[in-house]
Amino acid sequence: MLQPNFRKFRKAFKGRINKGYHFGGLSFGYYGLRTIEGGRLSARQIEAARRALRRNLDREGIIWTRQFPDIPVTGKPSEVRRGKGKGAVSYWATRIRPGHIIFEVRGVSKDTAIKSLFSASKKLPRKCRIIKRSTFN
Repeated sequence: MLQPNFRKFRKAFKGRINKGYHFGGLSFGYYGLRTIEGGRLSARQIEAARRALRRNLDREGIIWTRQFPDIPVTGKPSEVRRGKGKGAVSYWATRIRPGHIIFEVRGVSKDTAIKSLFSASKKLPRKCRIIKRSTFN
């Protein structure tokens, strides 16, 4: 499971996800998975999508994961009274705005890349779109 090695503070505020659209393009691969909706992705969801992507690529090509879960999300057990401080860290997550690229792929055919990115998008709770680089350098 992805999580940071070191954090200055163990717990973080909830924070807000910016409402604007992120206008970033593909940096490494030829095909990518871009989010349409903003929200939060947990480390488990990213790992499940990465495994589905790797399995459908038949272990060929190169995958870049562009989002890293570095936000600790805390939770309290059920039926606990209010007060007594903040709960323990439950899981790690990342905040994504609409337009963020989650995965990039290179080194496989177009059909294989699209099929594998589609299967990875089904593992994520947000709507995603498969994009391709306009020029292949």
